[in-house]
Order: sequence, then structure tokens, then C-alpha cells
Amino acid sequence: MIDIFVITISNPLLIGIYKDKKLIKQIKQEGKTSDALPILFESLLKEYKNISGLYFINAPGSYMAIKVSYIFLKTLSISKNIPLYASNGFNFNKNSPIKALGKKYFIKQNDTIKVDFLDNDIKIHDFKLPDNLDIKLFDENNTLPEYNLPAV
Repeated sequence: MIDIFVITISNPLLIGIYKDKKLIKQIKQEGKTSDALPILFESLLKEYKNISGLYFINAPGSYMAIKVSYIFLKTLSISKNIPLYASNGFNFNKNSPIKALGKKYFIKQNDTIKVDFLDNDIKIHDFKLPDNLDIKLFDENNTLPEYNLPAV
């Protein structure tokens, strides 16, 4: 069976194709999530007929990218009867800070996510698709986007 994992909260957008939970293909695409996802999935759905799961990051990061990917993948999930799973972005960038707003970043300390400026000595790691898809990092019951910024 084939699983597809999408990371849209950074540029480039990353898509991993997994067969039996092992990464078999990686796609990197620069640009806006709203432009890239439909085009990429048009070809993916033609190439892979037996998709057993859709996976994505629902927090934290670019709210627009998270919303667009959620709506797109949720629609695909419902229309094709494919389960949708979500995970936290920190699981795929070595827990390093994630761009928030302006010069601020989401920073995970223990189990708390705060928004703050970075110290000069903090290293930011790129997002990486895992070689093996660990479904324990994902939740099927809580796929709604999570908003970690306070109301303005």
C-alpha cells in the first residue's frame, strides 16, 4: 500500500511517497501550496492507485499553508475514502524553531510551544521526510489546523 506525506509549512514543499511505510520517492516543489498541491496530486493520483493514507503537518507554521493543505487533503480524504493523519512539525525538523510571523519563531520547550525572537546561537534545521513513516507520530482524530499565535 502507498502512503503520501506532505510538508507544506516551509519552502520547498515536500511530498514523500511511502510503500509499506518506507520512503520510495521524494518530491520538492518551490512555490505556494495553493498552486503546487493540485498540480502535484493530479499526477500522483494517476501514478498511485492504492493510496492507504494521507499525512500532513497541522502545526505550527504558515497558517495559510496549513489551511490550504488541510482543506485540500481533507477533501481528497473524503472523496477518495482515504484516512487523513496529522502531526506536529517539530517531529520532522529535529525540534528546531519554525518560522512564525515577522522575525519571530515557534519554539518548542518541553511540551509547550511559544512564539519569540531567536537567540543568535540557535541553529535552524530544514524539514526532512523520514526514511520510514512512523504512524505513532500522527493522529487521525485531531487533524484540524492548530493555531499557536494569540489573537490580535
